[in-house]
Amino acid sequence: MALLDIRTYGDDVLRKKSGHVEKVTPELVQLAEDMLETMYEAAGCGLAAPQIGKNIRLVVIDISRPDDGDEKHPFIMFNPEWEEEPDSEPVTVEEGCLSIPEIWINVTRPGKVTVRYTDEKGEAREINHCEGIFARAIQHESDHLDGKLFVDKISPADRSLNESKLKKMAKKKG
Repeated sequence: MALLDIRTYGDDVLRKKSGHVEKVTPELVQLAEDMLETMYEAAGCGLAAPQIGKNIRLVVIDISRPDDGDEKHPFIMFNPEWEEEPDSEPVTVEEGCLSIPEIWINVTRPGKVTVRYTDEKGEAREINHCEGIFARAIQHESDHLDGKLFVDKISPADRSLNESKLKKMAKKKG
C-alpha cells in the first residue's frame, strides 16, 4: 500500500467530471486500498479519486472511528449513484474536506439517501436508508466525481467569510 498526495482547492483536477469505470480491475482495487490508507492517515471519512488526481468514478468511505476502538468498516464504491429517499428531510451540518483543509462550513443536504454502486469484487450493491454522516459522505464524495466541492453549496455569507482563505489556497496552486 502507498500513501497518495491529496490535491487541494485550486487544482484543476477537482473541477473535472470523472469518467465511468467500465471494469473493476486488480489495479483499481489496489488504488482504492491506497486511497483508504491515505484517507485514514489524513483522518478523513471519505476520499474520491479526483482528490488524488484520478478522474474516475471511485470513492472510498469509512465513518468508523478506529481511534475510539471501532473496527474499520470501509466501503469501496465504483460508479456510485445516490438518490434522496421520499421521507428524507434536509439536514444542515458543518462539513469539511481533505482537499480544502482547515475550512468547516454548514452545508444543507438530504438527510436520508439510497446509494447504488459496484463494489471491489465487481458486484452491484444497493444500500437503503443511509443516514447521518454516512449519507453526508456519500453525497460529498459523489459531488467530487462531478467536479463539485462543498464550498459550492454554502451561503453567500459563509462564502464571503471564507473567500480570502479560499483565494489564498487557490493561489498556492496557481
